[in-house]
Amino acid sequence: MDASPTQRPMRADARRNYERIVAVAREAFSEHGPEAPLDDIARRAGVGAGTLYRHFPNREALMEAVYRSAVEGLAQRAYELVETCPPDEALEQWMHAQIDFVWHQRGLALTLKAAIDHGSPTFQLCSSLVGEAAAAVLKPAQEAGVVRSDVEPRDILRLGHGIGASCESAGREAADRLLAVAMDGLRTTKR
Repeated sequence: MDASPTQRPMRADARRNYERIVAVAREAFSEHGPEAPLDDIARRAGVGAGTLYRHFPNREALMEAVYRSAVEGLAQRAYELVETCPPDEALEQWMHAQIDFVWHQRGLALTLKAAIDHGSPTFQLCSSLVGEAAAAVLKPAQEAGVVRSDVEPRDILRLGHGIGASCESAGREAADRLLAVAMDGLRTTKR
């Protein structure tokens, strides 16, 4: 979390502690769910409980930071793919990343949605980041004429989320099969 305009920027060691706590919390929440013990997270991050609570005054604040970080990573992946892959491949790979995101962040997202307001700054930021990323990966594919022009970024988000949620217990093979069907529906020409 960056300092607000009224706060001083974090010192380098404080920034490292913050990032290490978020990374360890992401693993702990993935392994044990949102109720993973905060003291264990602090210990695994190599910081004292006081350091954890200085950065994150409560469990919700830590969960929000972990979720924000994951969304930022998903969004960044879209921009990386646009720079390194052909447009339709970038879109398909980002859809895979979305499915993985749903599988790894769903429990945390559901817990957060139950605990904080949908209009909260965290959800507004996350919605904006992922919406802009979807547009960034979709637009080049449409401009190249390989994806239908009537597809909107929110369609891509709904497809990725839907495939991820519906195939969570069925696994990768089922998700890959459904994504292949969805990509055929998005393309202007069939493979």
